[in-house]
Amino acid sequence: MAVELPADLTFEEAYAQLEEVLAALEAGDLALDESLARYEMGVALTEFCERKLEEAELRVRKWLPDNSTAPLDDWEDEA
Repeated sequence: MAVELPADLTFEEAYAQLEEVLAALEAGDLALDESLARYEMGVALTEFCERKLEEAELRVRKWLPDNSTAPLDDWEDEA
């Protein structure tokens, strides 16, 4: 079952929700069905955040001189 996220959701809101989902799952106090629902929400939020970060990276790359990726490559190596 696909989780639908609000159209006006921001990266910061999604990230905060993802942290809450992770905390709830790590606590281990949820019933199986609730754990699965939270897991599905976590996957949807993770995919949303990854998309937003990729979009931001593309915007930044537009500002860089042609073939210049060094600042972003250095950052990726640290992750």
